[in-house]
Amino acid sequence: MPTVALLNGHAFAGALMLALMHDYRIQNPHRGYLCLNELELGVPLRPPMSSVFRQKLSPYTYRTLVLEAKRYKALEALKEGIVDGLGGIEEVLAFVEEGGLVKKAGGVYGLLKEEMWRETVAYLESWEEEQERDGKAQGRREKEKVEGERRVKGWETGTKAKL
Repeated sequence: MPTVALLNGHAFAGALMLALMHDYRIQNPHRGYLCLNELELGVPLRPPMSSVFRQKLSPYTYRTLVLEAKRYKALEALKEGIVDGLGGIEEVLAFVEEGGLVKKAGGVYGLLKEEMWRETVAYLESWEEEQERDGKAQGRREKEKVEGERRVKGWETGTKAKL
């Protein structure tokens, strides 16, 4: 079944991800920003989360959202393909009618969406493997931090001796 999200205000982080899980998005043109502020919060995106944004957005928009935490107003979000239209409930109903979305429900529609989202579904179904991978990556980062601190201390010690 086709789904449409009506964004009537701000959609940050998880709210934006939820909106992107829909087939289509319509945003209020007069208020609200769309943003991934994980960078500002110091929170990493998990692989399934990142995959939603990677599959729905252009590489440029994905990078800008993730690495710059840019806040998009409605017109810019439309231009970048984050949303499919601007308006409120009346515009959503017109969008559904004009796109014949009700007629598309059932049949092969679900199978097509399943294939489109295969990457994200695979990440969700393999969360135990992702946890293990993340644990190993965290261990590597901790070792790198200790090694970096050791090198800085050695450099500082060596520099002071030469002065």
